[in-house]
Amino acid sequence: MRRKLAAGNWKMHGTGADLAEIATLARTHADPACEVLICPPATLIERAAREVRGSALMIGAQDCHSAPQGAHTGDISAAMIRDAGAGHVILGHSERRQDHAETSAVVHAKATAALHAGLITIICLGETLADRERGATLDVIGQQLAGSTPDAARGENTVIAYEPVWAIGSGHVAHPDQIAEVHGFLRERLAHRFGTGVAAMIRLLYGGSVKPANAAGIFAIPDVDGALVGGASLRAESFSPVISALEQAAA
Repeated sequence: MRRKLAAGNWKMHGTGADLAEIATLARTHADPACEVLICPPATLIERAAREVRGSALMIGAQDCHSAPQGAHTGDISAAMIRDAGAGHVILGHSERRQDHAETSAVVHAKATAALHAGLITIICLGETLADRERGATLDVIGQQLAGSTPDAARGENTVIAYEPVWAIGSGHVAHPDQIAEVHGFLRERLAHRFGTGVAAMIRLLYGGSVKPANAAGIFAIPDVDGALVGGASLRAESFSPVISALEQAAA
């Protein structure tokens, strides 16, 4: 049975003072009915990991390099992330694909390195508004899934997050039918590649302006196993209701 996952992506937000938000979440959701993950900026990973020690909350990173070490100024390897106390890493987010021209081949290499280091990878996929308007959503998602996901992907080490680019931070949420179509397509493609047993265990998250007001409706959609949340995850008061909605969906 797939365990629901509420993952918060802080992006380039947060300093030491904001660790209090994580501490509040750890107290509020001491024994959650779903998994709860916070991915703060790299500068906070080690401190955040100490903050949640002994609690149910987990800490992840927002990116890693594909090489285990080397002359890559400013980059962080998967082993370094693991050493800092994180157990997950987000890879292939649309902001990385756009701002840093990351291709699916680059995401694949990073995911392979992350799995080798023992990290759980959250591989992000998503179409632009132009892709959707020209009817290419499933083609784009299919290509990204095939190109970004390593052969070693399994339910215990890989999560797939569908985040339509046009919905991220825009306040717009994909229609339930659109989400259901893409998540059903992802499950089908995973089954074709890895077999139905493996595909049935890989969690599929939705991301794109998930908030307390719309979380319950999103979590009621088939094949939605949780959410990758941006802005609403920055404060305990806005992320906690999302977690609670997911707990209710898991009941």
